[in-house]
Amino acid sequence: MNTKLRPPAVPLVTIDPYFSVWSMADRLTDDFTRHWTGRRQAFTGLIHIDGVAWRFAGRVESNPERYYTEPEAMNQTGLEVTPLSTRYQFEAGGVGLDVTFTSPLLPDDLELLSRPASYVSFRVRSLDGSPHQVRLYVDVTGEWCVNETDQAITWQQEEQGGLTVLQVSHSEQKALYVSGDDQRIDWGTFMLAVKQAPDVRTYLDKAQIRKQFVRDGEIRSNEGAAPLAQPQPVRDAELVMASVWEIGEVAGTDEKSQLIVLAYDDVYAIEYFGQPLEAYWKKDGKTITNLLDEAFRDYPDLMARCDTFDVKLREDAIRSGGEKYADILSLAYRQAIAAHKLVLDPEGQVLFMSKECFSNGCIATVDVSYPSIPLFLLYQPELVRGMMRPIFKYAASDDWTFDFAPHDVGQYPLANGQVYGENALEAQMPVEECGNMLVMAAAVTLADGNTDFVLEHRELLAQWADYLAEHGLDPENQLCTDDFAGHLARNANLSAKAVMGVASYGLLCGLLGEEETAERYRRAASDMARKWEGLAADPSADSHTMLAFGQPGTWSLKYNLVWDGIFGTDLFGEDMIRREVAWYVEKQERYGTPLDNRAAYTKADWLVWAGTLAEGREDFERIVSPLWTFLNETRDRVPFTDWYDTKTSAQIGFQHRTVVGGLYIKLLKDRGLGPSRA
Repeated sequence: MNTKLRPPAVPLVTIDPYFSVWSMADRLTDDFTRHWTGRRQAFTGLIHIDGVAWRFAGRVESNPERYYTEPEAMNQTGLEVTPLSTRYQFEAGGVGLDVTFTSPLLPDDLELLSRPASYVSFRVRSLDGSPHQVRLYVDVTGEWCVNETDQAITWQQEEQGGLTVLQVSHSEQKALYVSGDDQRIDWGTFMLAVKQAPDVRTYLDKAQIRKQFVRDGEIRSNEGAAPLAQPQPVRDAELVMASVWEIGEVAGTDEKSQLIVLAYDDVYAIEYFGQPLEAYWKKDGKTITNLLDEAFRDYPDLMARCDTFDVKLREDAIRSGGEKYADILSLAYRQAIAAHKLVLDPEGQVLFMSKECFSNGCIATVDVSYPSIPLFLLYQPELVRGMMRPIFKYAASDDWTFDFAPHDVGQYPLANGQVYGENALEAQMPVEECGNMLVMAAAVTLADGNTDFVLEHRELLAQWADYLAEHGLDPENQLCTDDFAGHLARNANLSAKAVMGVASYGLLCGLLGEEETAERYRRAASDMARKWEGLAADPSADSHTMLAFGQPGTWSLKYNLVWDGIFGTDLFGEDMIRREVAWYVEKQERYGTPLDNRAAYTKADWLVWAGTLAEGREDFERIVSPLWTFLNETRDRVPFTDWYDTKTSAQIGFQHRTVVGGLYIKLLKDRGLGPSRA
């Protein structure tokens, strides 16, 4: 198979936390496609070549209790994952088939980024030059619009202009009525759309029609009809929305192509402090009919733009960190965006609401946003402000009674106030979240030079900077973003974040032209950094710093130091950082350097941040290369997990989280922050 990296899971349709479907297998025919949570949301592809049926996606039999002799799988000869597309190549019976899944999440176009439409394109050609008779079948199931398969669905077909649109919905429409982690959407409408043409037929029927197509390439139900009683539970209806493409003869060097669009109208996307909000793409009154028309109309131009973006990103990544780093960033891109929902607040400002996927389902979690921002600082800084606005709004309200920053504003998709730890003081992350918000504020302001956002939230930023100056250098017993490791007093890496938080506020004051105040916070951060190096130095060894002050013989990845280099604040000694990097290389296991001395697990985002501390690319690649090996070898077939065992490659927890946007930090450091950067 011609692929540089065997992804643990392959992104196919990746729009938002509810509309995100992957292949969790080496070959597209090895299993049904699945929602990122692991639940089946099937996409099935079949092809008839000279009277012989083959599979290129999923399976024919949908009932695991029923035996069926599956048609032979096409030979999958290629798989390429780029930032915006996934391309499969298949061969069988003298015919070549290319299947490309594209979610055009171009960061310079927020309306497009929000558009809940994903492309699947097909290209067929003769491999031997001889003529071949070909038909192609694809379907998707009612599983895509329910949380559980015992929920009932309704379905219909509509002709919209020159399109045929097959639609399926949960029979009980109640938007935004539930929140949760292992949760799928069960409101709104899922659609398969195709251009009307003499050689294209569509069907709403039982999955049994797959077997008809396998048998003789024909489907004998009434075309376009919906012969099943409505509504019915998904598992009983076994409904598929299918399209058949009568390709006819392919011969010589001719190629034939076809396109379908998979779309989801969620009606309402987020509840924001009691108010339901629509997705960003609806801001000007656009309907799903408009959206589908635009999706087909824009396709040629969008694919050209996507290809240009993909090529440029990969070139930049190779230049910054090598081929393996480029593979890692390509796999991370769509996941980092699809773990968010883009909406506008009641004042018309951008909100980019993350879901803390397979962690606890929190929405707009600060210490999930913080690691994710490198990607967005590079390509669309306004999305970073969109992550921060909900936190500022909640922290300024009477509902938040602490003098430090909140952790979250609810559980996805309900953003009505923090839920983490039931707001008990001992469950908070005071230094963590204050430091995160201040670093994010400095980074986004440096990225595009816009200071309006900082001025708007100046009071809270000043409050949090003063909190860190008082409490951050030698933190009390508390949680940090790595909360799975439990509470820890005198956490050296957390202290480094506090130093960078204070320094960030000094940078902001400087950008506002307040030199006296800026100098005061710069001096405070510098003083904290000098004390930090004394506190963190391990008296038992001069090769590394400690996990926690006063704990000789311990160590940890000091990933928070990375901002000192990116911001150019130069608070921490170069020799100390060189020794740290050398230690990380020394403590490396097959799949990476552990997070600290307490366990063998690591975090993918923090591993790359630690590698970015290296002065030279060689050390960076040495630290990050094991992450590529982990992705290539792990037996856990889930969307990019950021928490795994460095000895066994086993997933510990988490998947599909936006924190993989943090893997772009080396590219960010090399490109630099600032509106005039190259």
